[in-house]
Formats: sequence, structure tokens, C-alpha cells
Amino acid sequence: MTTSVSQSGREGGQVGNRRLSVAGAFVLVFIAVTGHAQTYTKPNVRAITAFVRLDPATLDRQIADALTVLRAAEADFARRGYKTETIRIVTQPLGELVSGHSDNDALRLLKAIDDLSAKEGFIPSVGPAMMRDSDDPRVMRLLEKALSTLPNIQANSIIAAEDGIHWNVIRESATLVRYLTDHASPSHGNFNFTATAMVKPYGPFYPGTYHTGDGKRFSIGFEGANVVQEVFARTHGNFDGSVAELTKQLTIHAKVAESVGVKVAGSSGWTFMGVDPTPAPLGDVSIGAAIETYIGAKFGSSGTMTAALIITTAVKAVPVKQIGYSGLMVPVLEDKLLARRWAEGTITTDALLAYSAVCGTGLDTIPFPGDIGVDQLARIFGDVASLAWKWSKPLSARLQPVAGKKAGEITEFSGPFLFNTTLHQVP
Repeated sequence: MTTSVSQSGREGGQVGNRRLSVAGAFVLVFIAVTGHAQTYTKPNVRAITAFVRLDPATLDRQIADALTVLRAAEADFARRGYKTETIRIVTQPLGELVSGHSDNDALRLLKAIDDLSAKEGFIPSVGPAMMRDSDDPRVMRLLEKALSTLPNIQANSIIAAEDGIHWNVIRESATLVRYLTDHASPSHGNFNFTATAMVKPYGPFYPGTYHTGDGKRFSIGFEGANVVQEVFARTHGNFDGSVAELTKQLTIHAKVAESVGVKVAGSSGWTFMGVDPTPAPLGDVSIGAAIETYIGAKFGSSGTMTAALIITTAVKAVPVKQIGYSGLMVPVLEDKLLARRWAEGTITTDALLAYSAVCGTGLDTIPFPGDIGVDQLARIFGDVASLAWKWSKPLSARLQPVAGKKAGEITEFSGPFLFNTTLHQVP
């Protein structure tokens, strides 16, 4: 009996020691994980975007109501330690907005929106000028005039959707880009227009967002390329580890955005549409640098597509209500490192389209010589639309020819969001 009690005591002690060891190990892991998490940099909130159906007669009041919602979300993010880069307001599609107006009256309305945006500090969008091949191309001609004279208004066209590829819209989009190249500042004309394919409404990111509903909705997107770079610096080229850690870190911030969105929706009566976890870059917050950290080589080298797949896989795994692209953005002229790689020739339009097979890249802020023709532009738009429609994935094409510049010359953008690079011949 004594032996039995003694043995039981020893076993009990061993179990107790094991429990203490496991508990101690858990504490150490918890400290390591939380300490590790604290070394990550918070991303900025790139966009809090409201969707309204404007009535020109009550424009000021409707904009003020939307700004109340946007600023409430911005203030809540600030309390949680996040900086918001931009607040944005999207109207119904341009053709609906100006229906029944003469061109002159329509332009006065757009100028009033543009002026109000400058005064109140938001970025306006009038959505798509053409959504289908049967739409009136006159609205695209109106948009040409607006984008060539107004510095803030942004807009788009829809070159592919569930009903197929919109070849007439593609041609009209190419014509608009050619017009803006000749008549607008390169720092805002074509920069404020994109053609989208298979992009659903209510995404927070410009210029490809739109809606066709009643309004009083909003969504949120982050400037999260820094998160990707910091994760890749820690995971050292490990595919599975990179997907897992990036999903985890993106989820932390997306959950914050979801919490903000639900809270503001509850207090305002507006509908929160979701979060786009796409890690948008800007300037030194570079998705190009993040990918180079993973592959250990220049963007465009072998491994770039693998890194693109990691990012898209992680983004889509983030467990929040998602909206928008939910993939990867590679805006060549908005990302300082990518602009340098374009100059060096390590990035091409064909390579970006190839990467788009595994992510939501498309062709964003791609520079071209100023003599590019409508036919060439239409073929590029057509390639993006074909890829998007074939694989049912959201892509966009924001093409930026530079008037007076030839292949081999350097661009001279003056805006704060575009970085200069060397132009290459259009293949």
C-alpha cells in the first residue's frame, strides 16, 4: 500500500511538473508571439468610401450627411491608432447622374461636386460613364471634358462583366484616354480614370469603384503593403509560413475595420458593405519592395508570381466581410520602387498580365509614350478584359500615355502620387 501511495505521489508530481512545464511553455510562446506582433507597423487606412445617390437639388445636404458618416469612421480609427489617408464619395453612374441635363448643365453640376470636394476634403467619383455596349457614348465625351478640366473628379468604364466583354466600351475608353493624353494634365487626367473588368460594386479603392443602388453605404480599404514587407522579412521565403503569417496580420487590421464599420453603421443607419484587405501601396510603402523581400531579387525575377500568389491567397483567407478587389495591386507609377524597376525594364505589360492570372493586378498606372494610338490602347484594354472575363476575376487598366514623350525619355510628373520613370516602346 505504501509503495502504491508513493508511486501515485511520484506520478502526481510528474503530472504537476508537466502541467507547469506546459503552462510555462505557453506563457513563453504567448510572450514571444505578442512581442513579435507588437513589432509590426500599423498600416494607414487608405480609403473610407461612401456611396450616395445624389439629387442635384439636395447635393449639399447629401454630401454633408455622407461626410458625417465618413468622419465618424475616421475618428474611430484615430482612437484606435490608425491614420486615415482619404475619405471618398461615389455617386450613381455618370449617365444617371446627369440624365436630363444638357452638356453645359452637366459640366456645371460636375464642377460643383469638384469644388465641394476641394472645400470639404474628400475625393469624388462619378462611377462608370459606360457600363455596357448599349450605353450612350455621349457620356464618355462629357467625361472627357470633365476629366480634362476638373482636378478632383474620378471615373471609370466597365469593359467586361458577367454578360461578356464590352468591345464598344473598350473602343470608347481608348478614345477617352487618347483625348486626355492630348488635353489634360498627365498628373490628373488619365490618372483619374480606369477601365474595369469583372469588378463588383462598392469597393473602396479608386478609380474603379461604383454602385447602382440607393446609396447610404460605405466600405473600407487599407494601405497595407508595409504589412506584407514586414511579414516577408520574417518568414524568409517560406511559402506556407508566409501565407499563414500574412493572413494573421492582415486579419488583425481587417477586424478593426470591420468593428469600426459595424459601429458606425449602427449609429448612422448606413449599411457597412465590407473591407477590401488588398494591401495597397503608395510611394515608399511599396508592394514591389515587399515582393523583393520575399524572392531576394528584383521584382520581375523568378518567384514574383509565387509572391503574388501568397499575397492573394492570404488576402482571400482574411475572415471578414470582404468587398472589392481582394487581391493584389501593382500600380507602377504610384509605387516608387516599381517605377524604378519599370525604368530598368524588369517589368512589362505582358508580365503584369501574367501575374494577373493568380492575383488581382491588371495594369495600373502604366506609362506609355505619347504617340500611342487608339488601336493600340484598345488592344491593351481588350487583353485585360479577356483575361478578367475568362477567369472571372476583377482586373483594371489605368493607362497613362505621356504627351510629347517618346520611348527612352523620362516622364515629368509633377503630382505627389506619381513617380517618374523611363518610357518604353509599346510592343
